[in-house]
Amino acid sequence: MGFGRLRALIVKEFIQVLRDRLTLAMLIFMPVAQLLIFGFAINTDVKHLNTAIFDQSKSQESREIIQSFTASNYFDIKLYANSIKEVNRAVGSGAAKVGLIIPPDYAQRIKGGRVASIQLIIDATDNMSASSAMAAAQTIGMLKSQEILSDKFRRMGFEMPPQTVDIRIRPWYNPDFITSWYLVPGIMGLLLTITLITMMAMAIVRESEQGTLEQLLVTPMHTWELLLSKILPYIIVGYIQIIVSITVGMGVFKMPFLGSKTLFFVLTFFYVVANLSLGIMISTFVQNQMQALQLSIFLILPSVLLSGFVFPTEAMPGIFRYLGECLPITYYIRLSRQIILKGGGFELVWKDTLALCAYIAVMFSSSIVMFKKRFVPYSAGGKK
Repeated sequence: MGFGRLRALIVKEFIQVLRDRLTLAMLIFMPVAQLLIFGFAINTDVKHLNTAIFDQSKSQESREIIQSFTASNYFDIKLYANSIKEVNRAVGSGAAKVGLIIPPDYAQRIKGGRVASIQLIIDATDNMSASSAMAAAQTIGMLKSQEILSDKFRRMGFEMPPQTVDIRIRPWYNPDFITSWYLVPGIMGLLLTITLITMMAMAIVRESEQGTLEQLLVTPMHTWELLLSKILPYIIVGYIQIIVSITVGMGVFKMPFLGSKTLFFVLTFFYVVANLSLGIMISTFVQNQMQALQLSIFLILPSVLLSGFVFPTEAMPGIFRYLGECLPITYYIRLSRQIILKGGGFELVWKDTLALCAYIAVMFSSSIVMFKKRFVPYSAGGKK
């Protein structure tokens, strides 16, 4: 008798799982999607770093060393600069991760068998990219020295001299490669994503389950008023999290804050609203709080991997880089590091801000439409 009841309960549970199409789809689709994302996004060997070059030598020898850099696949030349200032500006703005400066006497020193120094400027706000660039540059310098000198000196019976091409590396913004400085801006974005998306989605679904949402919708209140009343408290929650995170980052980890705090807090507003908009959208697709939590987690995990929070986007295949560009956290982490670690102003983050505004315009308006479609028909006459 006991076994029969147990079997009946097991069968009932399976039937309920099979009837819940969203949960069933997530059980099948989530592992596949997460495996693909984790497999392609986690790559510590960063290649194809945007590089700005100022070749003051303009000689065959300088062209050969540039070719060595590009042939390594670690450096993609995006700019041939006309001054050191232009290289510095490219690295400072984020247009280039690496700046290569070849001095005017490079060819003469190579031909004379003397050490020829090349300056390599690296944006060290991204530890992984900076480490890859340093290792690749040092290897290129060593191999180029051997290539230049081996035939010449060995044929003459002389002993190989010390390295001829000396690549002098200058890490900017985080010269000591302190990992916490690099991670804190990303952690702030991730905390807001986890908290705001999950809390907003579950808050709306919880009210729907309890019946209080239906009671609110039969009042003269407009839909936008209801959603605004739900969003405002969580905006305050988001700012509290940011203030605590910055305090810990600066106080415990000694992270510098080189840019404008006012600018940072103003732009954080757009990121907070972007996450809350997504939370509202999630609430319109699920039936209960468990589904809201599952779907939130499913969308949050790619944010960790595809946003450049830990693993640089340059190390990812093209399609995953494009997916990362669809996530608001990608733009928030980028502008946070630019303002906090590099002291950048609005002229350097306006594109990221515009992307967040576009995301809000699409997601918030779509979430209102979906909210009305899902919940408002319960109200009297469906008038909202």
